[in-house]
Amino acid sequence: MMYSLYYQAQVKPETCWLFTGVLRSYEHLVFDRTLDVAQSVFEFFVPPLNEAEFIELIFLLEKKGLVRGLTRLPNRLGQS
Repeated sequence: MMYSLYYQAQVKPETCWLFTGVLRSYEHLVFDRTLDVAQSVFEFFVPPLNEAEFIELIFLLEKKGLVRGLTRLPNRLGQS
């Protein structure tokens, strides 16, 4: 069974609403959710075929100051 790629990043707290709105406007690109509310850390489950588009979008949002510290990690729900 193939698991999604797993990423984490910190989102600027006052722009979480904008950040999630932009991500969700890209249908089926990524599943996102807040992992740590206090630190504003989000986790992302990315289908392997969407990885390049996801990274491109995150880098654009990083330039706008909405997100920082994107890190790819082992999928915490299974082996990737």
